[in-house]
Parts: sequence; C-alpha cells; structure tokens
Amino acid sequence: MAELAPLLVSALILGLLGGGHCLGMCGGLMGALTLAIPAEQRGRRLRLLLAYNLGRILSYACAGLLLGLAGWAVARTPLAGALRVVAGLLLIAMGLYLAGWWSGLTRVEALGRGLWRHLEPFARRLLPVSSLPRALLLGAIWGWLPCGLVYSTLLWATSQGSALDSALLMLAFGLGTWPVLLATGMAAERVTALLRRRGVRIVGGLMVILFGLWTLPG
Repeated sequence: MAELAPLLVSALILGLLGGGHCLGMCGGLMGALTLAIPAEQRGRRLRLLLAYNLGRILSYACAGLLLGLAGWAVARTPLAGALRVVAGLLLIAMGLYLAGWWSGLTRVEALGRGLWRHLEPFARRLLPVSSLPRALLLGAIWGWLPCGLVYSTLLWATSQGSALDSALLMLAFGLGTWPVLLATGMAAERVTALLRRRGVRIVGGLMVILFGLWTLPG
C-alpha cells in the first residue's frame, strides 16, 4: 500500500490538472446537461452533474480493471521488469504534458475511435437529460469517449501489473477530474482559472515527473 500511495497522488494530479483537456472533451456536454435547467434550480443541476460524473468515473475504473487483468498476466512473465519501466516513462511523459512541455501522448486518442462510433448514437439518445438514471448512464457511456489523457493514464495504470491497483488508479484519476467539470457545470470560473494557471500546471507536472523517476529504478 505504501508503494501505491504516491501513484494514487499522481493519478489525482493527472486528473485535476488535466481538467483543461477534459473541458475540451466534455465541457460542451456539461453545458447541455444544465442549459435547460433554470439557474434557481441549482440543487437539481448539481444532482445531474454528480450523477453524470459518477457514471464517467465508474467507466474509468471499469476500464482500469479490465485492462489491468492484461497487465496482471504480463506481470507473471519475464516481461514483468519492463512493466515498471513503461510505467515510469508514461508518468514522465504525462508530467511533461501537464507542464505544457510536450503533448505527444494525446495522439493515442485514435485507438478508441472505432469503438466510439458504435457508442455515440446511444449517448445522443439520452439527451436531453431529464433524470438521474439518464445522467448516470450518459456518464457511463461518455467515459469511453476517445481521450488521449485518459488513454495514457489507462496504459500507465495497466502497466502496474495488478487489476485492482489499475482500477484504483483510474478511480483516483476520475476523482481528480471531478472538480473542474463540476465547477464548469456550475459556472465556477475561479476554480477553473486557478487550475489553468501555468505555475500550478508546471508544479503539478514536475511532481508527476518526479514520481516517474522514482518508479523507474524500482
């Protein structure tokens, strides 16, 4: 558990400071979820946003568990040592992304476009969202939207060699994205402005890079 703690912190940082990328992928949907709800009904708006994001985060954890099984299988082969190296390198690459120094990992979005073509029609049928179950289901589907940051984090989580650890890391990542998307849905501009500050992103990126360097030697 002691080894997992800094990794969970890394996952939270990735989600929290990667929220700017999440806004580009889900920001429009956040607006669609709340646009038809009068401003005075803030309680209902918040409940729909919570349900949507809960579904999205559970999808991340499910993906982590499923792919984590593959990582678990590889960890029991002679390639086990290579998994730690892959995990460390992915953390370093994602730290560079958060700091704004390199964004090459976003290219992995192409991996899920075929699956999303089949899922998107089901997601569209749930709009407009009028109930908590619809919001939860929409989030669960939208969690599979092709996203370079999510896919990179998923590959990193899978490389831990444990299905449970992979699911926990994706859960932590999803929880990290929650504040930015909730703040956007509730028009809390100050929160999103703070997390977009270059200094904050650089500090977070450096922390993730340090965790990656710590991971490499085992």
